[in-house]
Amino acid sequence: MMKLRYSALLPVTAIATGALTASLNSARAAELVDNETTHIEANVEVVVGAFHSQQGYAQSETSKAGGRDWQEGYAKYGLDAAHSLQRSSLYANVAWVSSATLGQGDAAGFTTGDERKTRLENLYVGWKSGDTVAALGEDGLDFSLGRQRIQLGDGFLISGDALSFGEGVLGGDLDRGGAYYLAGRQAFEKTAVLRLGGEQGWRGDVMWLESDNPAQAKPALGIANFERVTDNGTLGVTYLDVLSTDDDYAFLYPDRENVKVYSVRGQGNVGVENLFLSGEYALQRNGSSEDENAWYLEAGWTFSDAPWTPSVSYRFSRFSDQYDPLFYGNGRALGTWFQGEVAANYAGPFNSNSRVQQLNVTLTPSDSLSLGAMLYDFHTLSSEAGPNVDGQEVNLYAFWAPSERWWVMPLIGRYDPDTSAAGGGSQIGRDSANLYTQLLLGFNF
Repeated sequence: MMKLRYSALLPVTAIATGALTASLNSARAAELVDNETTHIEANVEVVVGAFHSQQGYAQSETSKAGGRDWQEGYAKYGLDAAHSLQRSSLYANVAWVSSATLGQGDAAGFTTGDERKTRLENLYVGWKSGDTVAALGEDGLDFSLGRQRIQLGDGFLISGDALSFGEGVLGGDLDRGGAYYLAGRQAFEKTAVLRLGGEQGWRGDVMWLESDNPAQAKPALGIANFERVTDNGTLGVTYLDVLSTDDDYAFLYPDRENVKVYSVRGQGNVGVENLFLSGEYALQRNGSSEDENAWYLEAGWTFSDAPWTPSVSYRFSRFSDQYDPLFYGNGRALGTWFQGEVAANYAGPFNSNSRVQQLNVTLTPSDSLSLGAMLYDFHTLSSEAGPNVDGQEVNLYAFWAPSERWWVMPLIGRYDPDTSAAGGGSQIGRDSANLYTQLLLGFNF
């Protein structure tokens, strides 16, 4: 297999569509069993998208200059089950995902349009303590095993195993079924998760996760997380240790094995109703080179008494030149850690070797419609550590949920790099602005 440069293999999958469909969670699934002790329901989630980019980006051997049109889709379908014991409860989930990319493949060449795959996604079981451990409160002990999606905080370090390359990288050796942008596959292959303390107050998590994703070098992770959760916000600390990587794919991330991350974060309104504050600092050590780090600070305000409830926020984030962003993703909202629809998915930066400023503005004309604008400024820290991805981007979008089961999201973006691939950047051909469009349609049952 040919070796790609480091930046091309960072986890740059686009939106976690669960963030988009949060408003649809009230949509009831099909109940199969519902009695005093047992509840089983069937769930279906379908997302399709059409995409166009005027420019291509040098991220794979199939990248090329000029525009690309492509389509992506996935369907996730399965069963949720819960069973009440005398004082505790059991739960389980099984689900499959079918995914595809059609057309010319994405703007970075990670997919070619030839990807089709159906495979098991979720398969996990768990036990909740109910009132059997009084000192920890109701369901203060929660233990689960199996294939499942895991997230820490708002996804700065871990937000599922979502990277979904296709046939366009390393001759298809990293193919996970396409749907690169939609990222329908997010479960870790193996997990053992112990949660202590419920949803409020002092709580913690101890986790062992193992990925089967070759584009992530199939790492195994050990995680300890400790939080204080109140109505005014959350303070948390996390320790993460990359215990191993797969020898066949370790060359993709030669410094990832034995990486240790120490993180502290906070998020909330500190008692001020319309205020939003968030921040995190992560120190990363691998023992063979200098320490790396990443951090951000964010502040926002919602004008709750104004028409359409405007909300404005600003975030500054910085990722050192060899920082490994691991399994980040949009754990909170669109643009959380995929910063820029073009930059985060195709052009770079990919949450490494960069400084990013982001301004968000949202309007909510009704319960079913929201409008938003996201403005970005990207700056490369070191030209020796990767391509020059200096540039600016503007994304305008709408999110409309005409019913509890359906949603539609059009988006238009303008990405303006400071330099082309010939000058050390990533945009192939010219450094002129790229007009990017996408239309997403989703259905939940």
